[in-house]
Amino acid sequence: MAQTLAVSRGAAVTTRAQAPSLWSRPVLVALIYAVFTIVALLVFNRHATDYVGPDNDDIMRLVEVRDLLGGQGWFDMMQYRLGLDGGTLMHWSRFIDLPIAGLIAFFRLFLAPESAEAAALTIWPLMLVLPLMFFMGLAGRRIAGVEGMHFSLILTTLFVLTSRRFLPGSIDHDNVQLGLVALSVAMLSDESYRPRSFAIAAVALAIALGIGAETTPFVAVACMAVAGLWAWDGEVFAPAARAFALTLTIAVSAAFLALVPPHLYATVTCDNLSLGFYSIISVGGVGLLLSALFASRLSMPWRLTVLAANGVAVFATALVIAPQCLRNPLADLDPMLVQLWLNKVTEAQSIVSLAQHQPETLGAFYATGLLAIVLCIVRILRGDRARLHAVLLALVAVNWIIALVQVRGAEFSNLLAIPPLAILLAELRRISAADTRNIRAALTYVVATLLAAPAVWAVGGALAKNGIVNSFTAAPVADADEAGDCYSRQALALIAGLDPGVVAAPSNMGSPLLRFTPHRALSGPYHRDQGGMLTELHIGLAELKEAEAFLRGAHVTLLAFCKSDPQVRQLSELKPDGLYAQLGQGHVPAYLQPIPAPAKSDVQFFRFMPAD
Repeated sequence: MAQTLAVSRGAAVTTRAQAPSLWSRPVLVALIYAVFTIVALLVFNRHATDYVGPDNDDIMRLVEVRDLLGGQGWFDMMQYRLGLDGGTLMHWSRFIDLPIAGLIAFFRLFLAPESAEAAALTIWPLMLVLPLMFFMGLAGRRIAGVEGMHFSLILTTLFVLTSRRFLPGSIDHDNVQLGLVALSVAMLSDESYRPRSFAIAAVALAIALGIGAETTPFVAVACMAVAGLWAWDGEVFAPAARAFALTLTIAVSAAFLALVPPHLYATVTCDNLSLGFYSIISVGGVGLLLSALFASRLSMPWRLTVLAANGVAVFATALVIAPQCLRNPLADLDPMLVQLWLNKVTEAQSIVSLAQHQPETLGAFYATGLLAIVLCIVRILRGDRARLHAVLLALVAVNWIIALVQVRGAEFSNLLAIPPLAILLAELRRISAADTRNIRAALTYVVATLLAAPAVWAVGGALAKNGIVNSFTAAPVADADEAGDCYSRQALALIAGLDPGVVAAPSNMGSPLLRFTPHRALSGPYHRDQGGMLTELHIGLAELKEAEAFLRGAHVTLLAFCKSDPQVRQLSELKPDGLYAQLGQGHVPAYLQPIPAPAKSDVQFFRFMPAD
């Protein structure tokens, strides 16, 4: 095993020199893999019935882009048709809205508006495959030569094909964030310490922070990794440290000015780029810049002391300006929302919850990240390119730890696990090829290749749960009560032509209501719409007389009742005498006037007609 974990840089260089020129060109090879992946994604998506992804965030992003194209200001992030009176201030980023809006505007030059949207939403996620492939291929080539590049690209191809983030219609920001994370790891893997690489990494990190605060732990750890390299190597790393620190400070300042309206400069929010994160990153960037300029020639103990002082300054900044951002931004959610909404969100599940309810998924979410972490630790202990593997360890580990709390982090840890696993696979292949009679080496290579793919763990989990026959047998089609159509254009067509009003409906209907109708949705699955979500939950749980008061107070004009919606079913079970339960039993109070609908409709609409 020791033989497999020790490879010199000379071996990687030799491999690169012996490889056919066609297959050693990063751009060309990445393009080939990307084209194959894009074609496969189009084939997988050929039966899609809608050009927008199924996620609520994809739909809400389209609504936000439409508002921007319709004249809403760049700095105006209010979603006026969501929540209580006045709307909801969204925490999303115009950095994602802008390119999608640009594509739609371009296609509108020669297509009808809806066709233009369809074309733009199809092309946008597919476009992102190419840079992701190039960045991951570059990372693999830098750390393990041509073989490492191909293994990195193969694993990335499998990653993309098993993720819904790059399917046509997926316009939420996660796919862009994955690309920026890939760019960051490719640049930070530059063992030559070229300042250009670290400057590019800084720009990628600043953009990632500007797009979404969920990457904040990754950005923070990447910055600490760069600072750690400076403390370790001093003057040798100083030019790269200066380039990184200066570029990061300028880039995050530019992002702050580009995204935050002047009247919110002094406001601290912890779910997007605001004064809090801007101050923390800026203080850290300036501290590292000054350290690299004036303390690089000091001995290592003194450099570590300077680094610790910088850390104290950053922490003090956080305590003074944004102490609330040192904890989970969702910690302030109302307990009722945590119980009835957040705990039901798949992406927000912890490893404990998955172990209880979906143990077969644990391998797909956690195994490859854990394997990469172990590999990095072993190489560091053996002194095998310890600096590189310390950086890779930090980047993988922070996302893997996040995934323990919220499974959404698993996508990032699985992607970042690819570079260290690519090193291992390149070594094992070289060993196996050198001695074709060594069955043990060949078997180790094959097994390691399989274990490096989360998709293999997913299949293994399905087999363990269902057995071979059931795992490859089509699941029975759910009946209408279990899978009703509550969110489509057809389901909401009945109220699309009515004068704009306020619709009380389960939160999962919020985004479709905004997309297909002119109405304001009281509730949507977004933590900044606490007031609207809580009001809708109280409406569904309240007894008939109390429900009327809630409807009146929220100025509701229409109520949408979808019996098959998971939230409606949950509230009906919790409160049998509540409004939703009563409507499910056919008991309609006098203040709700049914709107005639086709017999096959899964949604019932009611006009709210309060008694004077």
